[in-house]
Amino acid sequence: MQKTQHLLFLTVAAILPVAAADGTTARLGRAATALTTVTESGHGIRTEQLANADCVAVIPGFKKGAAVVGVGYGRGFISCRNGNGWSAPGAITLESGSLGVQLGGEAIDIVILSFDKERRSKLLSDRFTIGSDASAAWGNGKSAHDDPNAKILFFGHTKGAFAGFGLDGATLKSDDSGNKALYGKTTSNREIVEGGAPPAAAQPFVATLAQTASR
Repeated sequence: MQKTQHLLFLTVAAILPVAAADGTTARLGRAATALTTVTESGHGIRTEQLANADCVAVIPGFKKGAAVVGVGYGRGFISCRNGNGWSAPGAITLESGSLGVQLGGEAIDIVILSFDKERRSKLLSDRFTIGSDASAAWGNGKSAHDDPNAKILFFGHTKGAFAGFGLDGATLKSDDSGNKALYGKTTSNREIVEGGAPPAAAQPFVATLAQTASR
């Protein structure tokens, strides 16, 4: 009996990292699709904005809670300029509070553009909070034009009516489990961005970003 339980434990222990890696690879694919969808959806991401962006983050399928709960959560990836190309992607999470308009549980694809290279180290830290660490605005509609000091622009796309949500207090965090699944070890987003070539699983995402930013 004990031998059977031991074998079962070893089997589960072997499967879990593979499942985590597969989930991360699938999320990279969804992020690449979301990047293409958001940039081609007519929501206002202009070619020059992508050309001037220092870092780009993509969170596919961000879920905004109902009006009572109001907490949103999503997982995605961030890549920054590295010479003439784009870096390997670091895994991130995006969390929002209960301020602003609610989406009522509907999923939204989000693309975030950061234009300030001086903020890169903070953006790649364990925790980056909109409002205190940087000013941000929605690029959808006129809000971006109302805040000329915004160094970060959010763009969103959803199948339903786009409503957005309040950005103050929204937090970008490093997704340690996502990075471990993708790179096989615990590593920081700063180390990833400053490191070498992206792994095979991340190359389609980086290629999509490079193609989109060069249009």
